[in-house]
Amino acid sequence: MTTGPKIEAIETAELLGDPHPLLEQLGPADGLATFDAAPAALQFTRVRDLPSLQSFLRVYQNEILLPLEWPAILHAHAHAARFELRELVALDGRLAGEPALRDFAVASCRVGQRQLSKLRPLRDERFIQRYLKAIADGDARGWHTLVYGISLAVYSLPLRQGLLSYAQHTLGGFIENAAGPLRLTEAGVEELHAEVCAGLPAAMERLLVPAGGPTLGIV
Repeated sequence: MTTGPKIEAIETAELLGDPHPLLEQLGPADGLATFDAAPAALQFTRVRDLPSLQSFLRVYQNEILLPLEWPAILHAHAHAARFELRELVALDGRLAGEPALRDFAVASCRVGQRQLSKLRPLRDERFIQRYLKAIADGDARGWHTLVYGISLAVYSLPLRQGLLSYAQHTLGGFIENAAGPLRLTEAGVEELHAEVCAGLPAAMERLLVPAGGPTLGIV
């Protein structure tokens, strides 16, 4: 490994500015970023050493984070900003039909509903109340990525910072989960995290400004 990715990550942080403190609380939580809870699409990649951990993280980025989770957050944010409940519920349903996420649904929706319930006191946010009702009625499931996108919109948090924070927290969670068994040093953990996050800013721009128009993943 080199110091290049770490320098690039620092430069990216400077360009985006200091992250909002609330982003620290909105990222994936409650054990979602663990190998046991990982989507079925990743289960074939058994983490037993540093190279297999690096392979796992690449597969997660290429098959789950970039094509599925980031677009879900992005569109949930847009629907919440425009008060488009019907479109959000439809997106919720499309996630339920995504094979790569099927075995991840219970954990994701459990966390998402718990996080969404924390927004319940915002009585003036009718959109949140209507989404909670859709979940209670069985019309939606409350995926954690959708709740994350809604939260970014409700609190007017910067979208780019939010997407980057989500990815960094999730990747960091997987690395921390493996650090003990693989006996990674603190410096090794930081270096690996900087390395795997180095390409995120460019990937984010491709998502936000796709070539040829806004055709995004599951949408």
